[in-house]
Amino acid sequence: MMTTPPLPVRNGVGPTRLRMPTHSDLSVPEYLRARFPHLAPEALTQRITAGDIVADDGTRITEHTPATAHEFIWYYRSVPNETRIPFDIDVLHADEHLVVADKPHFLPTTPGGQFLQETALVRLRNHLDIPELVPLHRLDRATAGVLLFSPNPETRGAYQQLFEHRKVTRRYQAVVRVPSPAEPYLRRLPLTFRNRITKTKGVITAQVEAYATTDSGRIEAPRVGKRRRSHAPTTGPNAITDIELLGHASTDDGGAAAHVALYPRTGRTHQLRIHLAALGHPILHDRFYPELLAHAPDDYGTPLQLLADTLAFIDPLTGAQREFTSQRTLSFAP
Repeated sequence: MMTTPPLPVRNGVGPTRLRMPTHSDLSVPEYLRARFPHLAPEALTQRITAGDIVADDGTRITEHTPATAHEFIWYYRSVPNETRIPFDIDVLHADEHLVVADKPHFLPTTPGGQFLQETALVRLRNHLDIPELVPLHRLDRATAGVLLFSPNPETRGAYQQLFEHRKVTRRYQAVVRVPSPAEPYLRRLPLTFRNRITKTKGVITAQVEAYATTDSGRIEAPRVGKRRRSHAPTTGPNAITDIELLGHASTDDGGAAAHVALYPRTGRTHQLRIHLAALGHPILHDRFYPELLAHAPDDYGTPLQLLADTLAFIDPLTGAQREFTSQRTLSFAP
């Protein structure tokens, strides 16, 4: 059941919900100071005084409210000294039911961690003055390209079902480095790659899970409607990508830089990055696969060479074919 936040969207940012402990002798402010020690005491006091921390029913939290008084509280996140991402997000299309944006590399889709104002969602909410705007799907921060948003709660479900039922055709582009000898790899394209990907909460990268040969033809069906997910273990591949060669250029060592088109039939976390890395040709400038590199400041001159190029579907409201294409290019494409 969806909960309506008791605080409005402010400066493009919606409130965050936090579950409170069921057993505690602390007040809400004491609990928050213990859980978030990096939060300046004066900043917390200021939020409480301003009424920016409330319970589910809108009751204002005070310095003396017991931590166990409410199951949830709501508050506005803040990111001090947030770094500006020096790239603009472009609007490809906007009407009363759909907003289509062209996201640059390095810009997150939604707030999280060290990013708040510097996200596609918050920038678009502020630019278009649509506080109700929400994303219909997501792109990794490192990935650029076409991103759909819903400005209308009444028609949002119809577009969300397109993604739930896998009725959206997506095309990506990527640039990969093919070591010497390049010919065997280039000759085997086009191909379809299948494997099984799992993601553990709290772990940055996803993992590849082995399965028996007898299960190699079993594909998980998409979840339809609001039926509950089965807790029974599943087997076989759950991630499928069709890969085609768009072009290539030879390199001095006998290898090649290959420009490929990717058509994911499923939408697992980091699927395209994992599939290309598993083939032995990871995406250029990928810091996650095949090896997770140490955290480093963003290098705007070497973006991940992955672009969500085209997104197409039958509009659930009009029945018309719709297709949106990114105006961006991959700077390292041969």
